[in-house]
Amino acid sequence: MDDESLWQFPCDFPIKIMGAADPDFPGLVVELVRGHAPDLDETRVGVQASRTGRYQSVTVVVRARDRVQLDAIYQTLSAHPQVTLVL
Repeated sequence: MDDESLWQFPCDFPIKIMGAADPDFPGLVVELVRGHAPDLDETRVGVQASRTGRYQSVTVVVRARDRVQLDAIYQTLSAHPQVTLVL
């Protein structure tokens, strides 16, 4: 079965990005995502610190147009040295 058939676009799609605890990390994530989703609504961005405080996760909800856009966002985020994990 084709993955695309499971999704109906456009759709709201949450992406969780993890990295080291740094006050600039959420802004970096927003900047990287905006390169592919210029209409990103910053009210749909959440930040949570890990229990130890060494890491943080940033969850962004993008209004995805298609699978190509999502793949581009994941590739850009995954390639950045400050990003530890993208889910």
